Amino acid sequence: MSTKGVYSALSGALAQSLKLDTIANNLANVNTPAFKRDQQLFNEYLTANEKPPEVIQVPRVPGSIESFYDMQGGDKSFVDTKGTFTDFSQGSLRPTGNTLDVAIDGKGFFEVATPTGVKLTRAGNFTLDGNGQLVTKDGFPVLKNGEMGEDPSTRTIQFDSSGPITISDNGDISQGTEVIARLSLVDVKNPDSLQKTGNLLYGFKPNMAPEITNLVSPSLKQGFVEGSNVNIVQEMTDMIQTNRVFESTQKAISTYDSMSDKLVNVVGKTN
Repeated sequence: MSTKGVYSALSGALAQSLKLDTIANNLANVNTPAFKRDQQLFNEYLTANEKPPEVIQVPRVPGSIESFYDMQGGDKSFVDTKGTFTDFSQGSLRPTGNTLDVAIDGKGFFEVATPTGVKLTRAGNFTLDGNGQLVTKDGFPVLKNGEMGEDPSTRTIQFDSSGPITISDNGDISQGTEVIARLSLVDVKNPDSLQKTGNLLYGFKPNMAPEITNLVSPSLKQGFVEGSNVNIVQEMTDMIQTNRVFESTQKAISTYDSMSDKLVNVVGKTN
């Protein structure tokens, strides 16, 4: 039993270590525009409870050797990592005064062209490259509205030097008095289908079909950026609690190790 117990405790320690890594990453990005905090979810895995009733064959004959039936794995339990999930709640809007900074107030994602395909982002701290093309801070072209499946290379946004740039609340981009494009903003039906791909970009999980639609009524704020939705107080509280649980699992592992040692070196020699 002590051997089984030590593995249960070890799985708990590994889970808390993973949670600490996630919290540390959240804290490191507290000032990153449009960063969305991550969180770990765990389940307690009980083997017998995970099996359908029809496959558990348990003899129950009173007063016979059959009464000492196989546990069918029901005595095994450990912490099962459910996965990493992203909190897509709104971050606060911070004024910058920069003409090319655009914050999404509410639902929606910008579409961005990358070497690995079209990705989504909430980070609207845009800039112009050397050719007058609207790009992200990492140089990926920001896309204008278009048909689903249309070649992204035909949807880039190009400026010249003819006048000031304005971006309306609905995403219309004007240079001088002429509307030249509308930012592509999409809504994702199931945000849990998204996964981070780096550079504040999102793709879709391999096992989940993308369900996206053009955002009907976007709300944009020119001259603002969306801040991170990380709450420092909450993350620090979670870190303290996680550290305490981690220390408890370490003590449990040490206790099980001591029990095993006594079982082998004390009880074994006595018999």
